[in-house]
Amino acid sequence: MYMICLVLDTPERLDAVLDAWEEIGITGATLLESTGMNRRRAQRTHISPRFGFAPPVMGGQEGNYTLFAVVASEKQVQQCFDRTETVVGDFSDPNTGILTAWPLTAVRGFTPSAKTQ
Repeated sequence: MYMICLVLDTPERLDAVLDAWEEIGITGATLLESTGMNRRRAQRTHISPRFGFAPPVMGGQEGNYTLFAVVASEKQVQQCFDRTETVVGDFSDPNTGILTAWPLTAVRGFTPSAKTQ
């Protein structure tokens, strides 16, 4: 099994990425709103939400989404990479994000779907 981590730099493509992942058998993922170091450092002002004002997200820029998913095989990792790039573009281009995967040595609570085996 493998862990996939996608930092998606184009939040408006989130649903398209999730649809693409579902088509290859990824039936669950954890999504976190996130931001990168450069966007954080670019943020100049912060007004606490407790005063009824939402702080500007990283100097007026929208943040990222970070997605985590467990997949059953290296083949599915490659499918995920290929399908994700069809949605967001080539990851070597700027402002697309980063996509990584690494092997897992122990997993509990994950049952591969029939589509992934």
